Amino acid sequence: MSENGYRVAPPGFTPTQREFFDREGYLVLEDALSEEEVGRYLEAIDRCIADDPKFAPDKFYARENIVELDRVFTALIDHPRHVGFVYDFYGELLKLHISQFFIRPHGGTYNLWHPDGARAVPYGVFAPHLPLQIKIGLWLTDLPQPKMGNIVIRPRSQHEQYFEHYDTSNSVPDEKVLCLRRGTMTLLNCNVWHRVEPNESDVVRKNIFLAYCPSWVVAADHFHSNAEWLQTLNREQRIIMRNYSYAYDHTKPPKEDFPLFLDRDTSLDHDPGLYGEHVAMHRRKRKVTHEKMS
Repeated sequence: MSENGYRVAPPGFTPTQREFFDREGYLVLEDALSEEEVGRYLEAIDRCIADDPKFAPDKFYARENIVELDRVFTALIDHPRHVGFVYDFYGELLKLHISQFFIRPHGGTYNLWHPDGARAVPYGVFAPHLPLQIKIGLWLTDLPQPKMGNIVIRPRSQHEQYFEHYDTSNSVPDEKVLCLRRGTMTLLNCNVWHRVEPNESDVVRKNIFLAYCPSWVVAADHFHSNAEWLQTLNREQRIIMRNYSYAYDHTKPPKEDFPLFLDRDTSLDHDPGLYGEHVAMHRRKRKVTHEKMS
């Protein structure tokens, strides 16, 4: 924390992790969550389902915009465990796209092959090199083998606009079934083709997803946040929610929203040597990690 109260950006990708993620389209980080954290997230899920008459223990169940449902989930908006990874991509225009948890019991519904985001004109058409959405997965139950509601991905498929098995659950030769331990965190380029396997086990799969995007991409699970709830957030959480009433603020956020984070290497709020002092901070371009690596 700097003297003016701004936070330095939390750690993100190591060079090896970034090389793997850029090539394969995903990253698996085991033991990212402690047992205490896993238990806290499961308790928060239990609180949410207890208040919902629509919940049935033998049916697939999901909730969205969960950061507004429980303070435990609110803390995930800018959690240092993962926010540095997405900041590496989206920098000062980082935004929370969707927050959700899933409960997948035996025999519940499951997803067919798809990429996330727009279908008619996918994100990759506009941004063929960088993802416009990255999904963080927090895995709260052990999935040691296939057919437990596992997520299935096609590594390196993030640049493929067409896939003959789209909208099917067909198994394909280049797929990878993720058998994940409780406490694992995953990162997924949402252009990667993926599906979900049926759960044929007695284990109820529970997990949390948080997707992030640039601020000018429309949010997926709400239009505006509750005003009273916003008052409970810290500065970085409020900014990342991007609850603007003037539409163009999503493209050009107001000056009070800069900096979101200070540079993790220099602790500065700007890239030195690029602008004269007359240029206001919120009007200065700052490099994201991808540019620094080039």
